[in-house]
Amino acid sequence: MNTLQRLYAEFGQSAWIDSIDRQLIESGGLASMIDDGIRGLTSNPTIFAKAIAGGFYDELIARLHAGGADGQATYEAIAVGDVRDAADLLGGVYDEADGADGLASIEVEPALATDTEGTLARARALWAAVGRPNIFVKIPATPAGLPAIEAAIAEGINVNVTLMFSVEVYRDVARAYLRGLRRRLAAGEDLRRVVSVASFFVSRVDTKVDKALDAMGTPEAAAARGTAAVANAQLAYQAYLEIFEGTEFAELRAAGARVQRCLWASTSAKDPAYRDVKYAEALIGPDTVDTMPRETIAAMLDHGALARTLDADFAGAAAAIATIEALGISMEQVTDELIDEGVRAFSASFDELIGTIEATRRALATA
Repeated sequence: MNTLQRLYAEFGQSAWIDSIDRQLIESGGLASMIDDGIRGLTSNPTIFAKAIAGGFYDELIARLHAGGADGQATYEAIAVGDVRDAADLLGGVYDEADGADGLASIEVEPALATDTEGTLARARALWAAVGRPNIFVKIPATPAGLPAIEAAIAEGINVNVTLMFSVEVYRDVARAYLRGLRRRLAAGEDLRRVVSVASFFVSRVDTKVDKALDAMGTPEAAAARGTAAVANAQLAYQAYLEIFEGTEFAELRAAGARVQRCLWASTSAKDPAYRDVKYAEALIGPDTVDTMPRETIAAMLDHGALARTLDADFAGAAAAIATIEALGISMEQVTDELIDEGVRAFSASFDELIGTIEATRRALATA
């Protein structure tokens, strides 16, 4: 077995790919990666913007333009088509895992991050448009997103909760999932096929905290570099264990409900001073997902070291966060800023995506 296959077989962690485009699907590249141990797929506007700029969709964009589709409709046709095809390729994993794995994600537009009803309506529309049981609709963990997450789960829509940085927000997200399941149970609906993951962003925490530490210029600050992100994620997993292995979930588990797995996102190392598989190696544990870009997948296959690291030292994780706080950095402020920046960044990416589609349409029309 290769590293990704061992990651699942020996440690209970699913490796997903954080990438999608028409070439990856049609070339057989995604099918090959699934054979090599990839068990799911995530997408976002940034990923689609890069793919569209690469020219993979020129023929489809021209055809849709001729039919009168605007930029938004063109994006939806591209995203729905790609996610549907990816879900079909992952169908074998979905069946083998009895619905727990083998899913692909499509995202509610970031402009709706402060609109509960708009988010829920869009989640329903995307769920129906893709028309596959093995997909997630991605909803951000904003205050407006939480009620939409609960309602979507109650309706049987699989949800990938995204843009989480804070352990406390993670607890809020997990409990929104539980409330949705309880509503579904009270309505007499089946719980067994409802699936959710909580996407906890990792490396961006170090990027922001390390910048503040570097500005201090002290030996103590230098020693704390690169410790915040892993410790923060490990404490989120500790909260997961408290919620899903405790009494809060017991009744739902007995009724057939699945746990809401932690998904580690943004696990590529942004700082070249760090090992390129730093985050992937440090967050290995059961009932979790790591969604990685192609470069990190290749690095893990080449030289990734496997050990159960995620829950090895919760006390050490708490101490690392305490040290950072003692140096004058508020983790609450850091994580609040990160979710605001994340929503703005994804909104900008979506605007860029629509702009790229429009520019492509104009260029093709001129040609």
